[in-house]
Amino acid sequence: MFAPSQLDVRRFFCATYRKLRDKLPLIPMEAIAAEWIDQHPEYHAELADEAAALAAVYSVEEGRTNPFLHLSMHLTISEQQSIDQPHGVRQAIELLAAKRNSLHEAHHVAMDCLGEMIWASQRSGLPPDGHLYLDCVSKKATR
Repeated sequence: MFAPSQLDVRRFFCATYRKLRDKLPLIPMEAIAAEWIDQHPEYHAELADEAAALAAVYSVEEGRTNPFLHLSMHLTISEQQSIDQPHGVRQAIELLAAKRNSLHEAHHVAMDCLGEMIWASQRSGLPPDGHLYLDCVSKKATR
C-alpha cells in the first residue's frame, strides 16, 4: 500500500500543477488531480510556490482551507467511484451529482461524510467504517 507523507502529497500536487500550467504530459493520477486543480483556481497561487507549500501550516484557528487535504479528498472520492469501493458509493455519488447538478458539489458533500468517518475512526481508535460513510452519502443523495 502506498502511504505518502504530507510532504510527498504537497510535492505531488505542486508538480502536477506545474505540469498542468506548462502543458506537459501527465501520468493518469496526475491527470485526475489536474482536473480537480483546474476546478480550484483559488489554490493555484499556493500550488505554484512549492517551497511555501511545503512549509505551510493550516490550522483550524486560522480558518484557512488546506488545499492539499481538499484536493486529496477529491482524489480519494474519484478513486472510490472508479472502483465502487465501498460497494454502492459510485451510485450514491452519481445520484448526488444528479441531484446537485454538479459532480464537484457532490464531491464536496461526500467530503463531509468522509471527514466524519475519519474523525469517528480516529476518536474511537477503530478502523474507518465504510458502511457509515456510504450511509451518509446515500442519505444525502436521497433527501
